Amino acid sequence: MAVDTAYVRMPEPIIASVGASPLGRTDLPGRDLFSVALAEAFDELPDPADVVEAVYVGSQSESYEHQIMYGTLLAEWAGLRHVPAERVEGCAAAGALALRHAVKDVRNGEHEAVLACGVEKMTSAGTSGATDALSAAFDRAIEQRSGVTAPSQYALLAQRYLHETDATERDLAEIAVKNHANAARNPRAQFPKEVDVETVLESNPVASPLKLYDCAPVGDGAAAVLVTTAELAADLDCPQVRVAGSGASANNIAVAERDMTDIAGARIAAETAYEEAGIDAADVDIAEVHDAFTVCEALLAEAVGFAPTGTGYQSYLDPADRADGWTDVQLSPSGGLKARGHPIGATGLLQALEAYEQLTGAAGDRAVEGAETALLLNEGGVADAVTVGHVLTTAEAQ
Repeated sequence: MAVDTAYVRMPEPIIASVGASPLGRTDLPGRDLFSVALAEAFDELPDPADVVEAVYVGSQSESYEHQIMYGTLLAEWAGLRHVPAERVEGCAAAGALALRHAVKDVRNGEHEAVLACGVEKMTSAGTSGATDALSAAFDRAIEQRSGVTAPSQYALLAQRYLHETDATERDLAEIAVKNHANAARNPRAQFPKEVDVETVLESNPVASPLKLYDCAPVGDGAAAVLVTTAELAADLDCPQVRVAGSGASANNIAVAERDMTDIAGARIAAETAYEEAGIDAADVDIAEVHDAFTVCEALLAEAVGFAPTGTGYQSYLDPADRADGWTDVQLSPSGGLKARGHPIGATGLLQALEAYEQLTGAAGDRAVEGAETALLLNEGGVADAVTVGHVLTTAEAQ
């Protein structure tokens, strides 16, 4: 007998628990960073082997620790045997891709509990090694062999953005100031300290117009997110955050092939997640966006519908002081990649961790009052070579 699919209710993906390691320069190898994140995520929960049915691991590069097979390795480290376990890669979007795979598995009814995790031990390779690993995300034929680096690529975007808008280098510096102020209230942050705008403007040049304080740091870290059904989350007695929408988009890998100030892939990923969640940009209370460089926050605020074109640089202002057409969203309350830290493979999951803590009342002094819906926007490559968006909410499903 045929099944009437109109009455088949798909399981609703729920984030039930989160955990992270220390961020920054550590003596721990990647597997031990993961163990710390896992221990926090499963504190007061059953052993992972009694709950988890599949594992996805975001990891940007094997060059840092000369290690592939991270899916198998971390499943083993979690005490899991004979479960599906995969590493996923999309440069800095690897963590969000791991989360997206976990969400799809639960939504499709394939598994009831999936562990999405990410890890990167960037400092083991030194500055030159990290630079080389990140440059592998650029088009080999067009970009890599010319010697461009991530800061120089984003400097091109920043130069163009400053040319096309009323934004100034001081505005970009103010974005860094805002994110450091947020990180100062985040006990997980790599740089939990405030800075003033003159410190940012007077910091060492990296690639004009970007300076040291415009750039996210290199660091180590891991994060773990447990995605389950609502029923299992209730059985585990966990605070629940719904993953109401998910979207992804890949643009051309080479910057030369794209419009540098129209981050189309981010727009499509966010709009897909909004549509799936049944919301629009104005419904988002907080957003963790991929501010690997300060200009990214400005560009992404516009791409995902928070700000009119040419005004995204106003993200550091109070909502009442922004241009007409801006939403009331608060961006990167964690401190963002810029100050919370950016251990590449873990970044997308650290964004989910921040949203989970914000939406469940666990964000402490950095809590955004009344927040119930969040957007996560995680990019890989330069700008939107690959972008993943998720909408998380505690609001009831419509």
